[in-house]
Amino acid sequence: MTGSDTSGPTPAPEPGAPPAEPVAAASCIGPVCLTCSDTAVPVTVVRLLGADLAEVRTEAGTREEVSVALVEAAVGDVVLVHAGEAIGRATPP
Repeated sequence: MTGSDTSGPTPAPEPGAPPAEPVAAASCIGPVCLTCSDTAVPVTVVRLLGADLAEVRTEAGTREEVSVALVEAAVGDVVLVHAGEAIGRATPP
């Protein structure tokens, strides 16, 4: 097996060791996701390409190709993109 496998029973603490701190559940609080340390970026849809893809213009003025499979997007819409995937619309319907 490759990689480290962290599944299985938790080993017993060493005798005299302080108790383990409770682990908080990961959640997105504030502008950055605690799970992936990234944010969604607003972009404008310039052209729909088919196959659930769109050409978008970023705030920096560059053009990129992203997936719009998860949202209903039209030319001119502002969508929020994370990891190359539009995850929501910022333009009201």
